[in-house]
Amino acid sequence: MHFTAGNTSDAPRSDLPELLSVLAKDLRGVGYTVDGVAGLLGDSANSALSRDQLIPALIVTEAAAKGDPAAAALAAVVRLWLLAVPQQTELLDAALPGIRTEGLLTLGLVEPAASTGPGSGTVRAKADLRPYGWNGDAATDADGSGGVELWVASDLAAHQQPGVLRHDHVLGIGQASTTLVRTTIRRHVGKALDLGTGCGIQSFHLLHHAEHVTATDISSRALAFTRFNLLLNADALDLDPARLENRVSLRLGSLLEPVAGETFDLVVSNPPFVITPRSVGECAADQFTYRDGGLPGDDIVASLVRDLPSVLAPAGTAQLLGNWEVAAGTPWQERPQSWAGPDVDAWFIQRELAGPEQYAETWLQDASEARDRQHYQDAYAAYLDDFASRNVEGIGFGMIYLRRPADGARPVISRFEEITYPIEQPIGPHLGAAVERADWLAANDLAAAHLLVAEDVTEERHQRPGAEHPGVILLRQGAGLRRTNLLSTELAGFVSACDGDLSVGQIIGALEALLGGGEGFDGAGFRGGLLAEVGNLVRDGFLLPA
Repeated sequence: MHFTAGNTSDAPRSDLPELLSVLAKDLRGVGYTVDGVAGLLGDSANSALSRDQLIPALIVTEAAAKGDPAAAALAAVVRLWLLAVPQQTELLDAALPGIRTEGLLTLGLVEPAASTGPGSGTVRAKADLRPYGWNGDAATDADGSGGVELWVASDLAAHQQPGVLRHDHVLGIGQASTTLVRTTIRRHVGKALDLGTGCGIQSFHLLHHAEHVTATDISSRALAFTRFNLLLNADALDLDPARLENRVSLRLGSLLEPVAGETFDLVVSNPPFVITPRSVGECAADQFTYRDGGLPGDDIVASLVRDLPSVLAPAGTAQLLGNWEVAAGTPWQERPQSWAGPDVDAWFIQRELAGPEQYAETWLQDASEARDRQHYQDAYAAYLDDFASRNVEGIGFGMIYLRRPADGARPVISRFEEITYPIEQPIGPHLGAAVERADWLAANDLAAAHLLVAEDVTEERHQRPGAEHPGVILLRQGAGLRRTNLLSTELAGFVSACDGDLSVGQIIGALEALLGGGEGFDGAGFRGGLLAEVGNLVRDGFLLPA
């Protein structure tokens, strides 16, 4: 179902594009940008604010409000929307002279608060409105259009308001959403799908390398926030407010239902993957729709992995985040492997593994459900009972890459690996390069290739004092996924010879002549085993085609 409403209950209005244009001009004029806020707060307070700790920013902005008029104006805007401190209308009128408080009330971004005295009205934030942006680079901006400054509206978060979050809460820019931004492989595409758009952050990035973006959500409030954000940032996103549908289609519905029968070149999704105990008589109004897909266990992610290939065009890709359950006594890969069909490229990277208790604590805290002691105790117990009913001892979190092979091609990627240490960010360009290497290996004769050692690769050798030869030889990557590979003597010798002059087959032949010839030596086994190991080094980016 196409979503076009611009005046949705309990969401900012997007049916007044001229007023939104005035707001954008005022926000830019007062310096309400990522750099402007960071400059006002300073490193320490700005860093604390990124952790949802408000006190340092409250102290800094309270002092700024009494100083230089320009700083005082920016402080009033920061205190209103980032710190959720009610502000006097005259302060906002001075800080935002074009739209003024009256315009903010009309848009639904603020609401009246208690008066501070005769003739001195105050307003409080009705939504969170914060600056967001990125620098123009290959990681986030495939067309090289340069840096982008935006403003993003969402519901006030748990640290900005009392009580439990509303069940149709519209999440702002969080760790998961920025993780997906950094993970996505950016390439120019015709049609892209943002599945479960929330406040629209994935769509903002997609619009810089996709000709058309379809954004879906089960929540009409989420789509209303997305529409507001798109039109507020129309200039930066190269959108015509009068013809939004030329580049963006907003669809209301669950999972893939709104796009049935369509195909896309790229799908990104930060789905409602949080595993939540189901209860008898439960209805949609009981669920936190921004994180809970309403299905038992990890079925929401399982169904997406199984069904997403059906909406991918040939050579189309999908990237998403997800949780998966790990049953006691089984490897974590078992469930994800059962979801990925044999006709699709699949790459799962598990980044975290949490126990049932830690998982329950994380998500109960996320919605401020710990503020009611009895509710917290009952909900915590429900989580543990739910996991115990399926013999779950761990919950994995990670990144998922899927690709439908091009017409006539076969899948070449089937990887399920755990990488829990820090990796380079953004990781998207490195994942894209890894996919290209997998395709290269499938299309070329490795034995005939000439290879070079990647620029970020170093070698470490460890040996006991007085030993003639090293006992451990390690190859390390300084970039990307920062892998470490334990080398055999013959593989270390191979890598040291990779200067592009000799082919892989020639180097392996020289090593066979040097190391082989003894009784029982299996030449074919040596050559085949070493060639396979070299292929793995190419796949992981230690060695590159010359």
